[in-house]
Amino acid sequence: MKKIVSLVVTLLLVSTSLLHAASFDASTLPAKKRTIAGKYLSAKDAYDLVVKAPEKVLFVDIRTPSETLYVGIADQINLNIPYMLNDYSTWDVKNQRFQMNPNSAFTMKIAEALAARGLKKTDPVILMCRSGDRSAGAADLLTKAGYTDVWSVYDGFEGDLSKEGRRSVNGWKNANLPWSYKLDQARAYLVF
Repeated sequence: MKKIVSLVVTLLLVSTSLLHAASFDASTLPAKKRTIAGKYLSAKDAYDLVVKAPEKVLFVDIRTPSETLYVGIADQINLNIPYMLNDYSTWDVKNQRFQMNPNSAFTMKIAEALAARGLKKTDPVILMCRSGDRSAGAADLLTKAGYTDVWSVYDGFEGDLSKEGRRSVNGWKNANLPWSYKLDQARAYLVF
């Protein structure tokens, strides 16, 4: 009986958090941060939700492995599964960086991560990238693949650019949420 009561309380906490987040006005977001499903969380909301019910949510950092290694990673992240991967053989002249290409294993890796946690396509999946652009695209990909509760962290890990060109406006790090440079093997994206 205690397990059932605990489960009901956990589900109520998750539902309340998601209802609060669902009231977010998406029209304030740039088009590239909007998703088909229209489900958004701030970094703070994502943190609150994951802390309340860590076993009921899959929280994925979808940045490149290099970003998680050199910029840091949120302590509450379950896994790094990049939505895009760097192609170190091609230079992107327009963006002055290596070309980024979609990770062809993304949806498969998300499915594996959910299954490993005993979760399904109907359970909450929270995606976080640097500033909310890639997480919106990844959320759309998962929604089209039949996932029904995918959330994009619209301000991301580093946040949006300030007028001075620094990522100091919002996001996980700027909200002073727990993070570190320590990336353990259990959360790292390994390509085999």
